[in-house]
Amino acid sequence: MRTTAGHRIYAIGDVHGCDGELGVAHEWIADDLAQRPHPQPLLIHLGDYVDRGPEVPAVIDRLLALGARADLPTVCLRGNHDEYLHIALTRGWTADAPNWLQYGGVETCLGYGVEAGLDFDAEALRRNVPEAHQRFLAELPLWHRLGSYLFVHAGIRPGIAIEAQSAQDLMWIRREFLESRTDHGWVVVHGHTVTSRVVDHGNRIGIDTGAVYGGHLSCLVLEEAEVALLGADGPMPL
Repeated sequence: MRTTAGHRIYAIGDVHGCDGELGVAHEWIADDLAQRPHPQPLLIHLGDYVDRGPEVPAVIDRLLALGARADLPTVCLRGNHDEYLHIALTRGWTADAPNWLQYGGVETCLGYGVEAGLDFDAEALRRNVPEAHQRFLAELPLWHRLGSYLFVHAGIRPGIAIEAQSAQDLMWIRREFLESRTDHGWVVVHGHTVTSRVVDHGNRIGIDTGAVYGGHLSCLVLEEAEVALLGADGPMPL
């Protein structure tokens, strides 16, 4: 029997600079809590707040404001794209920087008012990204565990204890995790790999439904054994 240890958990997939969609999801959560109050709600974002989409600074501002609220505890996990930006801010130009710019970093830089190309100026990006945003990125945890559920950006390497998982796997893994039918000890709720719809595979639930690619931003609702998707009309069983 699945359990959320007395909590109602809302989990949101990859945002990628789509602030409008994130705002709508937060409104749905507020409406759901108003109609169905719960003493222990928890909101978990699964990472990848930055890159590809046009509103990265607004997304982080929204998450920072949400984190200051006492009525809805919030956990924001670290995604691989958040790690890319954190590296750019702390180490400057690295061997990975061309990959970051190619896979969405250009949009993040432009959002902060910095032109990005072969002459990418990491120092200009550091100057333009508010200190609060830099602290937010630096402090993102890699996973969160509650009840029967483990929340992580990409997934886990099967057969390895969560405490021994590598950061690389938690932020990047795909095939070895996605193809596994192993009972991991928890149901792993993850993003990172885009699918057309949310599916409960028994040992994992993937909720990245490609908001930045014209899909939608999914919000999963977990409450003890119940699994639902939240929308404008409230939760619908998955």
